[in-house]
Amino acid sequence: MTLIATQSLTKVYGGRVTALSDLTLSVGPGIVGLVGANGAGKSTLIKLLLGLLAPTSGSLSVLGMDPTTQAVDVRARVGYMPENDCLPPELSAAEFVTHLGRISGLPRTAARERASEALRHVGLYEERYRQIGGYSTGMKQRVKLAQALVHDPDLLLLDEPTNGLDPAGRDAMLNLIARIGAEFGISVVVCSHLLGEVERICTSLIAIDGGRLLRSAEISTMTTSTDVLAVEVSEGTDELGHRLAAAGLPPTREGRLLLVPLGEAPDTAYDTILAAVADLDLPLHRLEQRRHRVAELFAAREDA
Repeated sequence: MTLIATQSLTKVYGGRVTALSDLTLSVGPGIVGLVGANGAGKSTLIKLLLGLLAPTSGSLSVLGMDPTTQAVDVRARVGYMPENDCLPPELSAAEFVTHLGRISGLPRTAARERASEALRHVGLYEERYRQIGGYSTGMKQRVKLAQALVHDPDLLLLDEPTNGLDPAGRDAMLNLIARIGAEFGISVVVCSHLLGEVERICTSLIAIDGGRLLRSAEISTMTTSTDVLAVEVSEGTDELGHRLAAAGLPPTREGRLLLVPLGEAPDTAYDTILAAVADLDLPLHRLEQRRHRVAELFAAREDA
């Protein structure tokens, strides 16, 4: 099933600034990362998908509908979390999310019930009657997520959902998005300029740069295996490193990991590592073939 499709999509502002250029892509169900540097065209694409902007040329569809001519129908089935702080400080979260539910077409009672449920899902149920102006940045981000969920959408478009959050807040938001995708069965497009974050929770990834498509693929196809073994022990890392070097497998250190080249005899490398760990009586936490990270692959592509 294709949730989003574009064909030669182009958006030019004022006849001079090209935000998107000849963009063709297809997005299936799951949690999809839309990544690119600031100014790459991510927010423009989201606004086109919502029917808030009209394309200069090309075509697009969302859930089988054309947002250019069916914008209201699209927004009835899509939840949108904007990047910017756009919350009314004088309202409580319950009032605001209920109001957005009413705008989406829910009856008053249903909107109130759905608002409470959405705020419960994002962890704000106990704080729902407090004015938004007194919320922390993390709480405000959760309110924006709750209003995107209130009308039970089929698809969520989240524009920089971790914006302004500290590391703990980013982790909590990413875990929440992953839970929504897994437990609610709602497909999610996460727009971000941080590759490492979306890589953690996304099933596929779309990268754009300067309004053009760099790559679109499943995460699993982007994280290919390397010819290096990653070894982690909770103690004795240096001692193990010296032992492996003496055995002809000189490792490099990366934090708590020892990265050991497989060489021409990978089975022998495994046996040598296991024998060294056992001989030194070390607690082995991890021994696996290392995989490229998405960020490394894009960096390699830029250098090529």
